Order: sequence, then structure tokens, then C-alpha cells
Amino acid sequence: MKRMMLFSLFLFIVVFLSGCGGVKNIQDLTYIVAIGMDYDQEKNEYIVYLQGLNFANVAKQEGARPTEKVPIFVGRAEGETLNLAISELYNKTENDLFLGHVSALVLSDKIVTHKFNEVIEEINRNRSLSSTLQIVTTEEEIEDVLNVEALFNFPPIYTILFKKFAYETARDELKPVTLMEFLKTYYEPMGMAKIPSVKLDDTNWMSEGNYTALYFNGYSVFQNEKYVQEIEFNDALFLTWLTEDKVTLNYKVKNGEELVANVEFLDSKMNIHYEKGTDSPQFSVELSANVDLLEKLKDIPIDEVIKLIEEDLKEKFISLYQKGVENQLDVLNIGEKWYRIHPKAYKKLEQSYTFYLNNNSLKNVKVDVNIIHFNTYKYEVER
Repeated sequence: MKRMMLFSLFLFIVVFLSGCGGVKNIQDLTYIVAIGMDYDQEKNEYIVYLQGLNFANVAKQEGARPTEKVPIFVGRAEGETLNLAISELYNKTENDLFLGHVSALVLSDKIVTHKFNEVIEEINRNRSLSSTLQIVTTEEEIEDVLNVEALFNFPPIYTILFKKFAYETARDELKPVTLMEFLKTYYEPMGMAKIPSVKLDDTNWMSEGNYTALYFNGYSVFQNEKYVQEIEFNDALFLTWLTEDKVTLNYKVKNGEELVANVEFLDSKMNIHYEKGTDSPQFSVELSANVDLLEKLKDIPIDEVIKLIEEDLKEKFISLYQKGVENQLDVLNIGEKWYRIHPKAYKKLEQSYTFYLNNNSLKNVKVDVNIIHFNTYKYEVER
């Protein structure tokens, strides 16, 4: 009986160990952390870039600054389809490619304007890619984007391409967008979907010469599953503050051309009130904002400062909305909630093939600003 038990235990160990025989060591794999995609119109071919990273090097640097420059490897291949292009790189890579750690997807402006639907569908059905990876667009050369290092010789996984969460973003910075977040809005029948665009900058940091850095410079925006345009940084930042949580931005308070104060916009709250019995969205907005006073530059009553902020916020809000209407964009996602509440009216509107917002759709905007911290500055209070 004891012999049978020992023999069974031996067989179990042999079978268990044989199941691990195909497992590869970390150093035997090429870890891909970012994928870039471009399109050649003349050849009608896709160009795929894979950014490989030495996983062992990254692990050694956790919690400490690297003393040596970490090499970046970027593979490039072309093909009639995305899968054929990636297959070329599989054939020409010594160690097996591992896509389980892909965290960033970079799409060129040519992909966005010519092949976006095809590419996004292919990415969405690819089981090797996570829906939580960050997606960005760029007008830069993708190879240049993927070769950017983080400051202090940190590897590229510390650049903005891999900032997935709000707490990793700084003041006056756009929030990253994951593939899953984008797709949820992209396939909605009403509302705007957005992807942050990235740009190279070599004018602000220096280290033995100019140091190239990456930053978010705006949004590529879509409506009805179609690319519409780019939204420049200032409008994109204001839109992000209006519609997202945990976003702060600096703001200059001006009386005409005179700068009177510098404040920081903290959290905002936007309440949308839809009018009843309408065939298309008709609405009013109540916008409230908490503000920190950073610098007092002129002696004027605090009530006047608040009034200046509220008036300018209202003007910026209306301007942003009207820019969207001009380009048939629902920048505030007004329609996304409306069509759920009014399904019958939406069906009629859908059949008309016309954009559902105009300048008269916005009936009223009320702004309420509350300064919660004065930074030890004293203000004259009107009586």
C-alpha cells in the first residue's frame, strides 16, 4: 500500500513538473510595452512599431534612480494588414515577443484620418491586448515618440504614455484615456469621444543640450464613429476640467487687460437641466467651482474678483459649446443622457440625419464660484 502511495506521488510530481516545461524565463522573452501604428497611403500598407523593454532593468530601478542609460528598442515592419506587419517582427526577433504587458497604443494622424475604423475594430478583437491600455494619437513620427526617454535616464515607461490614472497627472495636464473608456463613448449614438494627442517638446528641459519630452497637447475627437477634428490644448484642458474629476488648472483673473489675481480652479460641478417635451435637446446649465487664491496682484474687493471669474467662466463655457456646434460636435455630451430619457424623440431625430444641437439649444448658463482658500491674502469686502 505504501509503495502504491509513493508511486502515485512520484507520478503526480512528474506530471506537474512536465507541465512547467514550456515556461520561459524572463530573460528569454522580449517584453513589448507600447505599439505604434502608421499608414502609408501610396503603398496602401500599415506600418507597425513595437517598443521593447528589458524587464530586468526596469525591476532593478524601482525606488531608485538609474545610474546608467537604459536602452530603448523599437521594431518596425510593414504589411498589407496589421497582423501581417506584426508577423514580420515575430519572424525577425530572437527572443519570443510577449504582448501581455502592452500599456500604450500610439496611432498616427494618417491612421486617424484614413483607417481608424478598421484599426480600432482589429485592436478591439485582439485578445492579446488589454482594454485598459492607454490610447493616444500623434502628428509626430511614431519612431521619435517611442524613442523618448523619461527625465533622469528613467526608461520610457515613466513618460506620459504610461500615465493611466488621475493621481499620476499634474496641474494643467490632460487626463489619459484608456481604450475601454474611449470605446464606451465612441459607439454611443450621441455624444463625443476623445483621445489625447501627444507632442514632442525640446525647449523646456536641458541636459548637456536640449532634452526631448512628451506632453499631451490636445484631443482628437470623434462623433458618430467618425473623426471630426483636433481640439487645441487650452480648450481641451478647460473641457477636461468641466467634465472630469480630480483635474485642476491655473487661471488668470483679468479686469480688461489688467491682471488682478492668479487662482487655481479645483473641482467643478456641472448640472444639466433638460427642458421637457422637446424634439431635440434643449437645456440649461448650472456650473459651480471651488477656487484657491494663489496670488493677489491688485487691491480690489473680493466680490469683484468673484464676479470677474464667474463672467469669464460663463463666456469660456458658451464659446466652447458654440465651437462644438459649428463643427457638429457635442463637446459636453449633452445628447448622451438625453437620448436615454427620450428614446422615441431620439428615433425621430436619428431619421432626420441632422445634427441635434444648435446655438439656441443652450438656454441659460449660471455660474457660481466659491473661493475656499485665500493664501493669507486680505481682501476688502464690499458692504
